[in-house]
Amino acid sequence: MVEREALRVGVIGCGAGEFHIEGFAADPRVKVVALSGLDGPRCHGLVTKYGIPHLYGDYSELLSHPDIDAVSLAVPNHLHRPIAVQALRAGKHVLVEKPLSRTVEEGEEMVAAAKEAGKVLAVAFQRRQRHDVQLVRHQIEQGRLGRVYHAKAYWMRRSGIPGLGTWFTNKEQSGGGPLIDLGVHVLDLASWLLGNPSALSVSAATYAELGPRGRGQWSGGRFSRVEGIPYEVEDFATAFVRYEGGTTLQLDVSWAAYTGHSDDFGLSLMGTEGGAEIRSKDYAQVGTLRFFSELDGTPTVTEPRLLTNHGHTGIVKQFVDSILDGAPPEPSGDEGLERVRLIRLIYRSAELGRELRLPEDQDA
Repeated sequence: MVEREALRVGVIGCGAGEFHIEGFAADPRVKVVALSGLDGPRCHGLVTKYGIPHLYGDYSELLSHPDIDAVSLAVPNHLHRPIAVQALRAGKHVLVEKPLSRTVEEGEEMVAAAKEAGKVLAVAFQRRQRHDVQLVRHQIEQGRLGRVYHAKAYWMRRSGIPGLGTWFTNKEQSGGGPLIDLGVHVLDLASWLLGNPSALSVSAATYAELGPRGRGQWSGGRFSRVEGIPYEVEDFATAFVRYEGGTTLQLDVSWAAYTGHSDDFGLSLMGTEGGAEIRSKDYAQVGTLRFFSELDGTPTVTEPRLLTNHGHTGIVKQFVDSILDGAPPEPSGDEGLERVRLIRLIYRSAELGRELRLPEDQDA
């Protein structure tokens, strides 16, 4: 528990870190007091824009300050474990961008460090904060879909590789391609809405058809492209998961594919008493949700009026609640670790070219 009037936070990473800063800036219980990053112009711009008093090039300098209570990590995947563990051992609470880690072993070390330090470890699965997702969650909790027995989740981009030749397409630094980058979001949504069931088997395939030929780079200048660097990850992944209780999940994710999608994600749930479908095209937050049911035996479709929100604001609020009020962290480090476990099983199934059954193939 923190007794200081304002929770003092440091943010590490000046790219996606701005989303975190925006979330903290919306919470009156918090003051962002320090920022660390390697992109000088961008970092200086954020310091000026948000009135952050301290800027460091080396994150270790930020972590060395005892008056910083918590840190938020928005850095490449290979830096999640070392920075998070160092922060936790320095007595800081940690909010980390998805995915929690590249590997199960890294994630286990992070979770263990948080428990040993008695600090909060949370993961920024901000899509949970969408109004459409929250409504589906409420309907499931009220039993209005009955028993949900099948789900489909997808995030498909036609041309959306975030930086050919950068850390995103380097397997050692990223841990994978669109599955660990985009798929972790919709996999988290499906798992969370289904009640976090345990997987019994996984059958998957991955493909790298466009990226290795230099195709599929995200247009618009948001991400840089580095020529001459090998493309080492998948650009499309598909998986079928069987869970305890008989529920199944179909998952499809791509950075680049010749498809009708542009940059679209969604989720469909089929239940014994009703169904729900979320389709978000180009990050839309309204007009994305439909519920399916019956009225006196007649099939009906309901389309709720939705609100837009800033997902990181909700995630930050839950993170701060956990620190100040002792509420369980959500999404927690343990949940983030379970997503990594399933992603690694999906990759392993694709590598072996066969279905993996649990627990016998847990270490295949």
